Amino acid sequence: MSPTLLLYVAVGLLGLAIGSFLNVVIYRVPRDESLISPASHCPRCERTIRPWHNIPVASWLILRGRCRDCRSPISARYPLVEASTAVLFLAITWRFGVSVELPAYLYLAAIAVALAMIDFDVQRLPDSIVLPSYVVGVLLLMPAGAADGNWESAVRGLVAMAGLLFIYTALFFAYPGGIGLGDVKLAGLLGLYLGWVSWSSVLVGTFAGFLIGGTVGTALIAARRATGKSAIPFGPFMLAGAVLALFVTTPVSHWYGHLLTRST
Repeated sequence: MSPTLLLYVAVGLLGLAIGSFLNVVIYRVPRDESLISPASHCPRCERTIRPWHNIPVASWLILRGRCRDCRSPISARYPLVEASTAVLFLAITWRFGVSVELPAYLYLAAIAVALAMIDFDVQRLPDSIVLPSYVVGVLLLMPAGAADGNWESAVRGLVAMAGLLFIYTALFFAYPGGIGLGDVKLAGLLGLYLGWVSWSSVLVGTFAGFLIGGTVGTALIAARRATGKSAIPFGPFMLAGAVLALFVTTPVSHWYGHLLTRST
C-alpha cells in the first residue's frame, strides 16, 4: 500500500471515529449532559450499547437500524454524520495535504458538523463549543505560521477574525431577527480560519453563507415550509459557505480574474 493511500485510509477511519463521537456531542451538549458518563446507550430502553455494536456505520447496517435489545429504530442520521465526517476529513486532507495546517482544518471540519446539526436541532450554537474553538484554532494555526515562517497568514487570520466579528455585530443590532449572537461568535472563528488562507477566502466564504442561506430560505417559503417570519438557523449556512470557500476560492478567483481581463 502506497504512503498516500495509507494516509487516506487512516484519515477516513479517523473521520468515522470522530463522527461517532460527534453524534454524542450533538445529542448531549444541547442537553448539558456529560460527554463521558454514562456510556452510550439506547434512549428508549437505556441499555448500554455494546462496543461491537458501536462501530461507525457498519453497526447500524448490521443491526438494520434498530436497537439490539428493544428493537427501537435508530435514526439514519447517526451513520450519515459518521460518513459525512469521514468524507469531509478526506476532502480537507486532499485540500491541505500533509501540512502543519492540516490538524487545524480537520478540527474545523469536526466542529462544523457538530455545530450545524445542533443549530438545526435547537437553533443554538453552544458557547461550550464555539468559544474554546478560538483558543484551539489559535494554538493549532499559530505554530503552523512559525513553522512556515508565514506570519502574514497569521496576521491576516486575526484581522479577518476581528473584521467579521465587527460586521456580524453590526448586523446583529441592525437585524436582530435574522442574526443571532451565536452567529456573531461563530463569524469571528470562521474569519480566523478563512483569513489564514486568503482574503479571497474570507469574501467567498462570507458571501457563500448568505447566498446558501438566502437560497434555502426562499425555497422553503416557496414550498410553504416556512414564512418570512420563520426562524431559520443561519449557522449551518455560514459553516457550509466557509467550508465551500476552502475548495472553490482559487477557481472562482481565476474565473473572475479572467472575466475582468476579457472585459478590459
